[in-house]
Amino acid sequence: MPSSRLAPIMQVNADLHIHSKYSMATSPKMDLPTLAEESRKKGIQLVATGDCLHPAWLAEIKKLKEENGVFKLNDTRFILTTEVEDINQVHHLLIIPSVSKAQELYEFMKPRSKDIDSNGRPNVRFDGVEIAQAAHDAGALIGPAHAFTPWTAMYAYHNSLKDCYGDMADKIYFLELGLSADTSYADRISELHCLTFLTNSDAHSPYVNKLAREFTRFEMEDISFDELKMAIIREKGRKPVLNVGIPPEEGKYNESACIRCYRHYTLRESVIKSWTCSCGGTIKKGVKDRVNELAAYNKPKHPAHRPPYLHLIPLSEIIAMALGVTGTNTKGVQGIWNALVGRYGSEVAVLVDADIKNSGVDERVINAIIAFREGKVKVHPGGGGQYGRVELSAQPVNKNNCEPQKSLFDF
Repeated sequence: MPSSRLAPIMQVNADLHIHSKYSMATSPKMDLPTLAEESRKKGIQLVATGDCLHPAWLAEIKKLKEENGVFKLNDTRFILTTEVEDINQVHHLLIIPSVSKAQELYEFMKPRSKDIDSNGRPNVRFDGVEIAQAAHDAGALIGPAHAFTPWTAMYAYHNSLKDCYGDMADKIYFLELGLSADTSYADRISELHCLTFLTNSDAHSPYVNKLAREFTRFEMEDISFDELKMAIIREKGRKPVLNVGIPPEEGKYNESACIRCYRHYTLRESVIKSWTCSCGGTIKKGVKDRVNELAAYNKPKHPAHRPPYLHLIPLSEIIAMALGVTGTNTKGVQGIWNALVGRYGSEVAVLVDADIKNSGVDERVINAIIAFREGKVKVHPGGGGQYGRVELSAQPVNKNNCEPQKSLFDF
């Protein structure tokens, strides 16, 4: 039968997990106008509000024009989201269809939360099952936030989706990978093959080196809650088509390491030392070791619906690396950043989509961007709360002796 689709499919870059100025340890510039402007520079069409259960933040959001579950400010669309911490210290990401449903969830959680009116990411005295049921009743989507990190994550405290969400596990449609994991990690775990993987920034600052440092590209007919829901569930041709994120080794909990001196340990060494470093600090189990404990496969098995994963770092950091300078706010780095973004329209266009070979900027920068696109970088892993370090390399990285996932440019 011929397709009944009336609207053309569009590609939408989305960062679905950020925080507002009402969360702890966030920039006071995490306000709607700044987020809209910085999202435009980055090339993100759909960005999370974050913190939408916070009454003051929701009041600001309600001032924007709303249509089909999204809020428009200039060229940027916002969608209602919140992150909550449950009674077991697990963090959950909720994507919410409307203001009324956000208010409904607020009323449900307020009696069991001491900080829902003061902290954009509230602690609530419910478990994962109860939060998932409430989200489902409100028509919201829910999934584990930064699922593998050793603090406040599902796999830090549970061994499976069922352990965390009980009978609601079959209503979980997405998992947020977090900065220390990618699809080559998560697709070694069989229970996750049916889920959509989200790459989000969890940004606490609005600027382009933090906002959308990880993002997901979807194919949708328009930007609305219903279209996003179909894309996450992968219905009616809507789907994710690209995950973009930093190399997982750069994440600050990639390998097991001491949280005081950052010395790295193998899993065997950590066990022998009873997870206590020679300096007396605690060794925190890394994402790589946790995945090895949970994995059903020695190598990732990517399901047919899994999109390519592209490893990138922010453009300003690539420019600084290519020029051999420290810091991203130098005149030289900012000049090249402005030239590239001014020519191609956004940072994402420069990093992912544009043919930059004839851009007219320093050849070292062009070569560095291409090296990231082709996976020809070297990463010194992070751990214990310290980020890893990326450097340019002539050879592509083959992480963990796993078959590398195809990149965008293999298709």
